[in-house]
Amino acid sequence: MGTDLPPVVDAETWQTKLDALRVREKAATRELDAIAAARRRLPMVKMPEYTLVGEDGPTSLADIFAGHSQLIVYNHMWFDDEPWQCGGCTGYTSQFTRLEFLDNYDARFVIVTQGPIDQALAYKRKVGNMMTWYSTADSPFGADVGAPHHAGFAINVFLRNGSDVYRTWHTTGRGTEQLGHSFGLIDVLPYGRQEEWQDSPEGWPQSPTYSRWPSSEQIAAAYG
Repeated sequence: MGTDLPPVVDAETWQTKLDALRVREKAATRELDAIAAARRRLPMVKMPEYTLVGEDGPTSLADIFAGHSQLIVYNHMWFDDEPWQCGGCTGYTSQFTRLEFLDNYDARFVIVTQGPIDQALAYKRKVGNMMTWYSTADSPFGADVGAPHHAGFAINVFLRNGSDVYRTWHTTGRGTEQLGHSFGLIDVLPYGRQEEWQDSPEGWPQSPTYSRWPSSEQIAAAYG
């Protein structure tokens, strides 16, 4: 394999080491539960009215809920007239192919981007994305929720009460990882993400950060 390997031990020793790690894993799970409980107790801020554009034309932010009371929005980075958009956003959103389960929770998950809707939908098809896309090219919505044009991505969560929409939660950067499954799967592998910043044993394979992430072209070749 050309890399170092974990030490080989007997089954009893392995189980002892695993049991010790499990204590820490359970503590982390309990902390995540406590964070989620605090998130459910966050206050919210009322949003002004916005008009976005979807595949069927202009729509209000309240209508994007499609009758649900809760909405998750991924704000996809966009660069005008570029043939390939952000590889991180393209790869991240490619994870989500079955979202109907959210109906049972009175919720919906969509993509909003600053790109014009015709270009956004063409890109969606090119990379094989399965989510519902909306454009905020002619609206300040993206900038108002932490994802300005040419300059960032984010996840925002909203609650609707009638025609009133409220912003309840926001994250960006590595905070988005908890909503996807890719890194969760990679992190349980013996070699992990194999990126230089990670704390790994001597001799483990490590590469520059992002270098193992699939490019937008690779996503399109796989799914488009």
